[in-house]
Amino acid sequence: MKGTDSKWAVKVARVINERPVSVAFWASILLSLIAVWGTATVGRDAALYIDIAHQVVLHGADVAWTHFDWPWFSILLALTHRFLLLPLELSAYLWCGLFFAGTSALMVDCIRRRSPELAGWACLIVLAMPAVNAFRNDIIRECGFWFFCTLALWQALRWQVLGGWLRAGLIHFAIVAAALFRLEALLLLPALGLWQLPGLWRSGQRTRLLQFALLPVVGLLVASAFGVFMSGRFLLYLDMIAPHSVYASFQMLSEQFANSLINKYSQDEAGRIVFFGLLATMMITFVKLMGPFAVPFVLRRNWGVLGVYWRDYRPFALAALLYLIVLMLFFIKQQFMNARYLSFLNLLVVPLLAMALAAFARQFPRWTKVLVVAALLVMLSNVISTGAGKTHYVAAGRWMSAHVEPEASAWFEDGRISYYAGRGYVLPTLTREQAMSPEHADEYRYFLIEGKGDEPWLSEWLVAHKMRIIERFANRKGATILVIGK
Repeated sequence: MKGTDSKWAVKVARVINERPVSVAFWASILLSLIAVWGTATVGRDAALYIDIAHQVVLHGADVAWTHFDWPWFSILLALTHRFLLLPLELSAYLWCGLFFAGTSALMVDCIRRRSPELAGWACLIVLAMPAVNAFRNDIIRECGFWFFCTLALWQALRWQVLGGWLRAGLIHFAIVAAALFRLEALLLLPALGLWQLPGLWRSGQRTRLLQFALLPVVGLLVASAFGVFMSGRFLLYLDMIAPHSVYASFQMLSEQFANSLINKYSQDEAGRIVFFGLLATMMITFVKLMGPFAVPFVLRRNWGVLGVYWRDYRPFALAALLYLIVLMLFFIKQQFMNARYLSFLNLLVVPLLAMALAAFARQFPRWTKVLVVAALLVMLSNVISTGAGKTHYVAAGRWMSAHVEPEASAWFEDGRISYYAGRGYVLPTLTREQAMSPEHADEYRYFLIEGKGDEPWLSEWLVAHKMRIIERFANRKGATILVIGK
């Protein structure tokens, strides 16, 4: 039996090494199917995108801009529904699954072309690293952003070898497509520009530099002529990177932190503490999102792969450095960060992780088997959820749709309940305390809130407002949505 298992493992390893790109694509499709199959409800962002797409189907593309200032993903879903007649939610999962698979395959192919011996390790990393794979059950714009950014880098590596105006143009079309999902994709332009900048001093490379730079310059002039840079999303990003705006936000953050300190010497160092605290927080999350693939870097001897990464995958390295700066600016301006934003940084260092993992395998072949098993377990944990899920949101929403007239006013604690009630994704403009306060309580006929129903404050509130709990909907772990009305 042990010999049979060993032969099976060898056969799988051989298939991965011989066809890593195909394995990455189809394994990614399979993982996405598993993840979606176990999903009870869509996420908040997903409900928003699908609701906007529904409005586009009913009223045309212009209505999308009244709900969101960058609605291209929703427009894509609406077009898919119109031409393929697929339900919007299914269309969204289909696109996200294809984007995930494409990202995985392209990343592995980038590494296969430069470092064939690393392709198998890269395949394992792109399929198991939590940074990206933890979102396989969600509908997010980042899927398209990741795919088209990876496509741009893949095209850039091909163009470096083969050259040509068409291939240079395809790089920029991929970047523009990525920017339609997230505008941060435009950082690839300066990253790739810096990569090509040494060509200014090499007579044989100036034509290459012209091939790369001409289309962005023309695009910049056309976009300026049509006022594209005056849109709300562009102005928001320009404000985020404006030096005076960043400095003002950082000063405010530093002063807030300094006021919370007792020691005067610490107050004087508040700015430095804040900056390195933000950077450390980001780096800790970055390492955490690597999952088991951070282990090889415990050994200092493996840090030497950084130099190889800079030499062989410079477009990725430059994009990672610029994206790190963008993340820091965002962190300072918005004062929050989440794993989804950091994930692209992890994706850009997949070649580095593959190098480190290969070096670790040469040094510790037995421990590498343990690491591979851990990676496979993480791969499964990314797509198999053991939680109860928010099935009570779905049940409450469908009850509202069946038993309450659409024009009846209702306050929803979570917009996904209104989404499943057929009322679209409604973000609450008031907190629960505000909505149920004497000033606003009479504005609503129904309240859908989370709670057990036996809270003393709620009992008093029901008596005071002559309301009652009409229905309760709970998931298998007891989390409950209460439908309150008269």
